[in-house]
Amino acid sequence: MTQTPPAFRHLGDRLVHQGYIWDVAVATFEDPHGSRFERDVVRSPGAVGVVPLLFDNGVPTVVFVRQYRGPLDRYLLEVPAGMRDVPGEAPEVTARRELIEEAGLDAGRLEYLTHYFTSAGMTDSVLHLYLATELSTVERDVHGPEETHMDVVRLPLAEAVDMVVRGEINDAKTVIGLLLVDRRLNHAAY
Repeated sequence: MTQTPPAFRHLGDRLVHQGYIWDVAVATFEDPHGSRFERDVVRSPGAVGVVPLLFDNGVPTVVFVRQYRGPLDRYLLEVPAGMRDVPGEAPEVTARRELIEEAGLDAGRLEYLTHYFTSAGMTDSVLHLYLATELSTVERDVHGPEETHMDVVRLPLAEAVDMVVRGEINDAKTVIGLLLVDRRLNHAAY
């Protein structure tokens, strides 16, 4: 039998920085004994990620983007993804839009894989992850210097999963997406 954890309460936020997409707040909480405490919190609209899967001569192949990530000052190999920066836009609509913008692909079929909390100790951001299949090529609709200079890369799924195991692919959404798609293809009970 599962016991209900003690109740914490969020009492409010004090905005300390309002950015283009993210806000930073000092949030006040109350613990189960009535003591108050504060935490810095990044408020985010969330994001989406898409694992584009095609079959090259029967071999499951994933389409990635290699793009510069300023906070890390390096290029990362990732699945296409983007912020939910259009108010009211459903996550699956954002996923389709980002797939076109970054990879130049339109999905005939888009399946929900999962959602997860990107860093629960510091942000309320939720990333929705999708599998895109029945892909057709369309013109890319790039935005910003990172997308202008990104490369689209295709790798067999098995090779990409091996790269995850070796620590060569270490972007969270990409790792989670690859492992879920690999499991789906290799375990019918998923």
